Amino acid sequence: MNVTVNNYDKIQQFNNTTKIILAFLMACFTGIMAQVIIPLPWTPVPITGQTLGVLITGLVLGKKYGVLSQVMYVLFGITLVPWFCGMTGGLEGFLCPNGGYLIGFIVLTYFIHDLSERFSKPVGITIANFACIYIPGLIGLALYTYVAKGVLLSIPQLLVMGLIPFIFGDLVKIFAANVISKLIKV
Repeated sequence: MNVTVNNYDKIQQFNNTTKIILAFLMACFTGIMAQVIIPLPWTPVPITGQTLGVLITGLVLGKKYGVLSQVMYVLFGITLVPWFCGMTGGLEGFLCPNGGYLIGFIVLTYFIHDLSERFSKPVGITIANFACIYIPGLIGLALYTYVAKGVLLSIPQLLVMGLIPFIFGDLVKIFAANVISKLIKV
């Protein structure tokens, strides 16, 4: 019987302390990638590199420690470390137009490994990325613009502000995350 051990299986063989350290390091990597920012003039949501960090986290660490990593990212960002995009943090950094996307990062790391195994890897990653990040992200953006600005966005406005400008970049990040996760040798 020929058994192939992938990177995920290798990581699962580590002790819990090592896995927690890896989860923290991936939270730090996500925080660093959040500083790669391309602002867009028509939306308060910028293009950032943090999605790449989240995708790699979920693919490499799996469900349990991937979620732990992104929970660390969000909780540390709210309480200790100003590492959300633009070096923002605190509750204001969470209750902003990007807050729903931060929740989506946690959801993504829960589902991405299973979806990438169930479908072909790029297809599973793409489904997970767009469903898990953008559904909470768009809901958060709609709530923010309604509560903070008093503006009720139409579906087309919401899609132009919170989804359409990010599709091409996310496809590039999905490709990169797929390649990088395969290259990581632990």
